[in-house]
Amino acid sequence: MNRPTDDPAITGSREAAPPPRSGARPIRYYHRYTAAVETEAVYGEGFLRFAYGNPLGRLSVFLFARRAWFSAWYGWRMNRPASRARIRPFVERYGLDAGEFVKALDEFEHFNDFFARELKPEARPIRPESSHAVFPADGRHLGFQDLGNYDAIYVKGQRFDLRALLRDDASAERYRRGTAVLSRLCPIDYHRFHFPAAGRPEAPHEIPGPLYSVNPLALRKKISFLWRNKRTETRLAAPSFGTITLIEFGATNVGSIRQLFPVDESVAKGQLKGCFRFGGSAVMTLFEPGRVELAADLREQTARGRELYARMGDTMGVAPA
Repeated sequence: MNRPTDDPAITGSREAAPPPRSGARPIRYYHRYTAAVETEAVYGEGFLRFAYGNPLGRLSVFLFARRAWFSAWYGWRMNRPASRARIRPFVERYGLDAGEFVKALDEFEHFNDFFARELKPEARPIRPESSHAVFPADGRHLGFQDLGNYDAIYVKGQRFDLRALLRDDASAERYRRGTAVLSRLCPIDYHRFHFPAAGRPEAPHEIPGPLYSVNPLALRKKISFLWRNKRTETRLAAPSFGTITLIEFGATNVGSIRQLFPVDESVAKGQLKGCFRFGGSAVMTLFEPGRVELAADLREQTARGRELYARMGDTMGVAPA
């Protein structure tokens, strides 16, 4: 049985207490490397609270922010040379480690170039054991060992609608009692995503849709934004983990999901899969039932109603013996 949630605003099991109704509560997560509960510094927090917590704001989202042209316009701004002036203040404000970047700060052509930055290989070591699946991205993660046991995703009564997400009855049934990890990338995070295991990927399939925010401030209102949003789906045949489905979600100001891997060629664990352009976004990793045992801290923090912060390349789960 799962323990009662300390902060049930994010998720819970069927045994979890109902979350509070206040929309003003902060976003708190557990940091794997500091072993402390921390409060997220939300980029654009004022706008997000207005947009998803105020009737007038929700109207502005429906009319403008979810539209592809809005994100295209913002992306155009972030591609302008003048946007370089935003880079250094952004790094300093959010305490990013510029020593991890392949490029020096003055070498980025524009803000989007910085946003999709490449890191030095030693900055994100890949757990080498073939039995270990790794997080596909830096971010704040929720892990659901058995999707059939959860009926409170972000708020009570919200569940993953696999049929709507995957748009295929057979796939939905395949993963109905499977394992899912939702990895949420904040604007301050490294915005490249990688393969969680070695295997052979199929060609990615793009599903069109609007571009709602995937920040918890929005998902607390409607988890369905995930499967309504534009997204890309890729199947990975992984010898150690069976068929893994990888999904990258677009979001407000993330209209561009670039796939950068060779199709129908074997890939290594941790190999680059693609990148997002400006904004926060999310990645979901779906395993078939019984193919992975999620890391203990990921399961514990999810049961407590908190996301776990961990970096790409670190252990997400282990294949059963």
